[in-house]
Amino acid sequence: MRWRGERQSDNVEDRRGMGGGKAVVGGGLGVVVIVIVGLLMGKSPTAIIGDVMNNNSSGTTTEQPYNTTTDPNDTTGQLVSMVLASTEDVWSDIFREADAGYQKPVLVLFRGSTETECGQGHQAMGPFYCPADSKVYIDLSFCTELKEKFKAPGEAAIAYVIAHEVGHHIQNLMGTSAKVQSMRGRLSEAQYNKYSVALELQADFYAGIWANRAQQARNIFDQADIEAALRAANAIGDDKLQKEAQGYVVPDAFTHGSSAQRMEWFMKGYKTGDLNQGNTFRALGLN
Repeated sequence: MRWRGERQSDNVEDRRGMGGGKAVVGGGLGVVVIVIVGLLMGKSPTAIIGDVMNNNSSGTTTEQPYNTTTDPNDTTGQLVSMVLASTEDVWSDIFREADAGYQKPVLVLFRGSTETECGQGHQAMGPFYCPADSKVYIDLSFCTELKEKFKAPGEAAIAYVIAHEVGHHIQNLMGTSAKVQSMRGRLSEAQYNKYSVALELQADFYAGIWANRAQQARNIFDQADIEAALRAANAIGDDKLQKEAQGYVVPDAFTHGSSAQRMEWFMKGYKTGDLNQGNTFRALGLN
């Protein structure tokens, strides 16, 4: 990726020097998800953004001073800060096109454990988004795990992870999280899992939307980078993870989608750059 010298985000909270006394909440990108949300679309995503954000225009984002990644030797910290900044630019433009303001998430870097508004957890849970505080959490040791355990090396693989979690923030801003969460008690586990899969695939699609727009604006990727992102999507498919863990696949237990689905929806976002093409719920026959 051609990212060095690009803008760093002002919305990175670095807790890595705080010690291990706090705890994190969590769900991993491809392993555990802390909050299962979903989306039922009647209108286009662009229209939903405008409606929701204009209705909530009185809400403001609290400005806080954050300890950002200033160490020039902290290459991975600088990378994720740049990716967050790029998602800010892309989604601000998309929301502006809908005559709405974009409320930016905060990216929290932690080591071992930390505290969130969603509960408690640990770095073993992987990266996650907490809708209660609008923050993305990541222990950067996951980047090593992505390379060594999931065999998905490369800066673009890390960028995909961050963009996917920001995708969950977009879903939260649209007000769709509460819509499907309210259905949880009325659906069987297998049926609800289908909505969870649609959610995750849509976050992959949104990651692709970001990659498309970022490429157009800044030309930060080459083909090898896109292939690295696809390797990451492939590595965390439910079928692949289940096969490795238990030797067989149970589709009804999928909560994130198969490797093929995850790659497909990332590439659909990347190729089209069109937010209105991302109705994963309709594509799965859920609405």
